[in-house]
Amino acid sequence: MLDLDVHLEALASGDAGAFGRWLAGAEPCLRQSLRTFAARVDTEATLQEALLRTWQVAPRHAPDGSPNSLLRLALRIARNLAIDEVRRARVSPVEDEALEQALAAAAPPVSPGGPDPFLRRVIDECRRLLPGKPAQALAARLAGAGAEPDEELAARLGMRRNTFLQNFTRARKLLAECLEKRKVDLDAELR
Repeated sequence: MLDLDVHLEALASGDAGAFGRWLAGAEPCLRQSLRTFAARVDTEATLQEALLRTWQVAPRHAPDGSPNSLLRLALRIARNLAIDEVRRARVSPVEDEALEQALAAAAPPVSPGGPDPFLRRVIDECRRLLPGKPAQALAARLAGAGAEPDEELAARLGMRRNTFLQNFTRARKLLAECLEKRKVDLDAELR
């Protein structure tokens, strides 16, 4: 991920366009950081409030010399807002420290760069190793993104539905085996 602090100078002068460019790079990371709160907090409202507060403090923000200092501030603002909402909504009293520890333990590490490039590369390598028909079935299912029924995908590939499903199942199995051989922990990645 690029250092979004390149927009700080323009943000300090109140440039809404600079904030929009900063937001375009920061929003996926901010949304991901709030995922663990989704069951108990309106994360969209929390995100919007965090962005509003970030916009308000951006002109006074002094970078600390590390990349993405404003993004890190926005992450802290969003997290604190979510924690406040969890505290406000709780039914039974919980010690603040216990709540903080539970939330910290549940929070996944935030990767401002989005998907893991190593994992993406390994998945691409494993997909290239798939035999013809299973590879075609997997590619068709991914391209369909769940919007097309299997009958249509199968027909497009010149297969019967049952054959398509067998090839897709085989592709998933072979892909999982390949990833396992390359030491990818699927259970951890799918959480």
